[in-house]
Amino acid sequence: MASGPPTSAAALLLLPPPPSFAFKPVKDVFERPLADILVKLVKSLNGSSSIATLDIVLQVPDLLSPSTRPQAKIFAPLQHYLTSIYTLVGAVAAAHNIELDSPGGIDARALFTGDSSSSPSVSSGLSFGPIVDLQSLVTSGRRWNHVFYLDNEAGSKLFQDFTRTSEAHNVHTVINGQVISNISDWSIPASLLLSEGHEGASLQPHYSVIVGGTFDHLHLGHKLLLTALALTLELPSEADQGQERLLTVGVTGDALLKNKKYAEFLESWDARFQSTAAFLRAVMDFSPNNAPRTERTTAPGPNGNFVVMRIQPNLTFKFVEIWDPYGPTITEESLTALVVSKETASGGAAVNDERAKKGWKSLAIFEVDVLQTGEATDVADANNFESKISSTDIRRRRMNLAKV
Repeated sequence: MASGPPTSAAALLLLPPPPSFAFKPVKDVFERPLADILVKLVKSLNGSSSIATLDIVLQVPDLLSPSTRPQAKIFAPLQHYLTSIYTLVGAVAAAHNIELDSPGGIDARALFTGDSSSSPSVSSGLSFGPIVDLQSLVTSGRRWNHVFYLDNEAGSKLFQDFTRTSEAHNVHTVINGQVISNISDWSIPASLLLSEGHEGASLQPHYSVIVGGTFDHLHLGHKLLLTALALTLELPSEADQGQERLLTVGVTGDALLKNKKYAEFLESWDARFQSTAAFLRAVMDFSPNNAPRTERTTAPGPNGNFVVMRIQPNLTFKFVEIWDPYGPTITEESLTALVVSKETASGGAAVNDERAKKGWKSLAIFEVDVLQTGEATDVADANNFESKISSTDIRRRRMNLAKV
């Protein structure tokens, strides 16, 4: 998703591989750098109502290796790492009273990159994420006011590779490289990626995947779920570059939400699908100067109202207004995978029961962890953290602001 010079605070954070994907090791090595950066970004807004953006690039060795395909094989460890990172972002923001995804706050989104030891000249040039190589990152047209990196061995090497890739493609991406000092080295396991596959999905690449939700006032929990959805979609390879990839998001219709708490502060269906689309483009679309083609269809009956966004020649988003718990999962046979949170895992079994009645193949079910406020209580007050990942609480706060 190309852009011109940044109009508000925009930063890139390059993080080398952690010692483990579990929350505590991630917190131990990344809490202080992340806190420093969030505080700096908020200060750079100078009290304005702008929202600063922070792209967090997570390096995972061997991520772009052929041995990690099909991509479903590595879904479990990557979503676990995502959960740790977004849990840490929420905890640090709560501890420092920093707003997330709201005016005067920060829009943080996590991406992945592979082993930085490969030469930029042989980079695969993958154009969509959330797994993206350095070449695609630097040639995407994105600009950052600051590029932060850690001053330990792994962090410095990642930044050097990023800079060399920028120079190789004559792209002046780094406006202001900033090192985070006094960072110790740590041991990185030979392979952070577990070889174990996802049951029922590990042997199959997925080209048509779906998730459903309300997606009201997009927050960290939504970002985790949507990025996990993108992780199930097979990255292009030489063998299947022409294969169309369809990412479907079922967005709950307005009529089903009228009994929600603080319903008057619910965002409209259009606002919710648009914020969902904007986030997905931020973590998936790295084609420079790209403007998606959008087509809207409004027809009677279930799943008749939808928007199709053709992001790239081989990548399409579809946003469907859903009227029931199933949405397109029982009207579109071509779907092969469904992403659910662990809180709603039973919904996957119900969907497959309905598909079985039609004689259709079951969907592969990918479960996503929930953000663990309890794990972060030593970083931030749990109630304060929970308020940042609850659409209901966000609406309540909007209501209170409206009364002022």
